[in-house]
This record gives sequence, C-alpha cells and structure tokens, in this order.
Amino acid sequence: MKKLLSTLALVSALGLGVFGLNNISFADEVAAPEVAAQVEAAPAADAATPAAETAAAAPVTLDVGNTAFMIIATVLVILMAIPGLALFYGGLVRSKNMLSVCMQVFVTFSLISVIWALYGYSLTFTEGNAFYGNFSKSFLAGVTPASLSGSIPEYVFLTFQLAFAALTPTLIIGGFAERTKFSAVLLCSELWVTFVYIPVAHMVWGGGYLSDAGTLFGGHGAKDFAGGTVVHINAGIAALIGALIVGKRVGFGKDAMAPHSMVMTLIGASLLWIGWFGFNVGSELAADGVAGMVLINTQLATAAAVFGWIAAEWMLKGKPSMLGAASGAIAGLVAITPACGFVGPMGSIVLGFFASFVSLWAVTKLKNGLGYDDSLDVFGIHGLAGIIGALATGVLMSADFGGVGLPEGITIAHQVTTQAIAVGVTILWTAVVSFILFKLVDVVVGLRVTEEVEREGLDTAEHGERAYHM
Repeated sequence: MKKLLSTLALVSALGLGVFGLNNISFADEVAAPEVAAQVEAAPAADAATPAAETAAAAPVTLDVGNTAFMIIATVLVILMAIPGLALFYGGLVRSKNMLSVCMQVFVTFSLISVIWALYGYSLTFTEGNAFYGNFSKSFLAGVTPASLSGSIPEYVFLTFQLAFAALTPTLIIGGFAERTKFSAVLLCSELWVTFVYIPVAHMVWGGGYLSDAGTLFGGHGAKDFAGGTVVHINAGIAALIGALIVGKRVGFGKDAMAPHSMVMTLIGASLLWIGWFGFNVGSELAADGVAGMVLINTQLATAAAVFGWIAAEWMLKGKPSMLGAASGAIAGLVAITPACGFVGPMGSIVLGFFASFVSLWAVTKLKNGLGYDDSLDVFGIHGLAGIIGALATGVLMSADFGGVGLPEGITIAHQVTTQAIAVGVTILWTAVVSFILFKLVDVVVGLRVTEEVEREGLDTAEHGERAYHM
C-alpha cells in the first residue's frame, strides 16, 4: 500500500505540477493558437499596396479541395492502425497470440479516440505553458461545423490529429507483445497518452517548449513535419521501457518464436505503406506543391530502405527475406516522417537507405548484445529510425543537399543542434514518465500474465477465442 500511495503521489505531482503552471479552469476562454502543423500564410510582397492590404484583411475561408484532401488523409491514417498495424503485428506473433495483439491494437485505438475528444485535443492544441495547453476545448467545447483550423473545418483537423494520438500507443504494444494483460495495456495506454503523448505533441506542434513559438530556441524550433519525435521516438522509447519492465517472454532465446504468418505481415506492411501517405502528406494540411513533394519523398525513402535492408541481409546471411523487406519499408517510412516536408527527393533516398542499415543493426546486433526482449522491434525500428530521421532533417533540409533551405541566419550545425535537443528532451521525458506509469500499472492491476497463461496463449486465456480452428 505504501508503494502504491508513493507512486500515485509522484504521478499526481507530475500531472498537477505542469497543469498548475497554467492556472487552468474549465471556464477559461482561450483562442486556439496557430499550430506548427498548419499552413503558413504567404507574406505580402508590399504591404503599402491596396491589393496587399485587402489580402491581409481578408478572412480565412473554407477551402473545399483542402477539406476533401484532409478527410481522405485522415481515413488513410486510420487505415494504418486498423487494419494495417493490427495485421502487421498479428502476423509477427505466434498463432496463439494473434487475436490478442489485434484486440489490443483495435481497442486501444478506440479508447484513445474518446480520450482525445474529452480532453486530449484541448490540452494539445490550445494556448498554455511549455508542456500542456488548457481545458477550454475539453469535450470539444466551442468546436462547431463553422469553426475553422486554417482553411479546413476544425472537426477535420482534430480528427486527423486524433488518428495520430490513437495510433501512437498502439505502436508501443509491439514492445511487450505476447505476455501482457489486456487490462494493463488499456490502463497504460490511457495514462501514457495523458502524461507522455499530449505534452510531447504540445511541445512540438502546439506552441510549447520545442516549437517555433516556444521559448527554448528564441522563435526557431525543431523541425518535425509529421511525427518523428511526437510519434516514433516517443513510441520507440516507451516500448523499450515497457519491454524491460515487463521482462522477457517465457522461453525467449531458447524456444522458436518465429512469425506465424508472413503473408499477414506483408499485407499489414503494405497497408501501413499506403496509409502513411495520409500520415505524411496530410500533415501539410493542404493539397499543394509541398504535399506533392512529401508524396514523392515518402515513396522514395521507403523504397530505398527496402533495398537497403535486403541488400544487407543478402550480404550477411546469403538470402534476402520477406520479413527484412517489410521491416525495411517501415524503417524508411519512420525515418522520412520528420523530414518529408523539408528534404528533397534525393535526400530522401539517402535517408531511407541509411536508416535501414541502422535499424537492421539494432534489431540484430544491439538487441542480441543487450539481451532485451522487444518482441516486435519497436525500439529498433521506430525509435532509432525516428532518431536518425530527426537528426538528418537538420542536414538534408539545407539547399546544398537539395532541401527546402534553412531559415535565414541558421546554419546546418545550429539546426542539427536544435534537432538533437528536441530528440534528447523527447527521450528523457518519455523514458522517465513511461517508467513511472508502467510501474504504477504493475502495482494497480499487474502488467504480466502468469506463466501458465503465457504458455497457453493469450487468445484463449484472455479472450476465449482462437484465430484458427484446424
């Protein structure tokens, strides 16, 4: 009991402390800020001309094309999780745990969707302190069919961001798959989104500590176009912490634990690849030239990573594998995510190719050397490829390497330093808070199933179902 009370007090202090910095109340009425993800208005060429004055005074209006584009992008991001990630993870585990992993992904995505509407959107995308927004839009207060976020309906913007928030904790599930209680997964996901995802997203995209509006960089923030820090580094580090705390699977390193269906994994990886265009291209929030650049960058980085991974396997093992090709695709998609709106097509090829080698090294040499059981290699692929992508953005966005160019007065060294600080802050925040939350959940409901249940399989023991009847 003393351990439980101490843990609860620590988590409460963490949450209430950052909330308290902002004097938040449900009565606060704060206008939604311009977030980093929104499209910036082009500056007027000459403010003294009547045309420029008229353009500056013109109100923002709904753009039907952008709205349709963003609805499609949102649906594509949802496709990434259900069925994409569910099938990808389901094929990678043993057949006795196929349904349990799919269930964890499916229900976690649903749970976080509701949480996003209750308070997640408000705490992420309203004005606040360095880590959180405020409660003024809790329960979607003030959001109507007429309210806009840039040139699209606010309902569309918040649903697009909902898909990001709901997808991220489902990625973490792969770190401790095949041995964790369903109730623990749901409780961990709820707490993790509240105390890890929301503050990191606010720091990067919501005007917080790491954004252009933040105080750390004097108006020049870290560049994360579609979620390298917010989604992938965040999820990768949390998955590693979870894997270490939950412990290794029974028989890990002794029993065969090969994927039970590579066909299913290939289908899942393909759906992830397709859905990722909504993830990356949609982050432009407009159907324009930048969206086109993001489209080709995403495709080229992913394709290059596939060839990089299987080439390495071919040289090291003598045979390229389907699992390697699928893993390479995910590594390329992850690496290009933070950079896709800033680098050029040739830079994306270099980035994807390099990221595949780093991730392959991580899921073989690093994982075996350290002996941790990250079941589906969330840290090795999402965590490390996300770090590579975030840091490489600072280099490859330079016009010298075909990128869009660095801000005026900013050097590559300065931008890389900025990116490194953002990566470091994300890792530190995620690691510390995730550790506390996993420990708390372990005390409250217990993280791990019994050895008997684990050997039987979570499908029948936790859900009373089987994926296959033969």
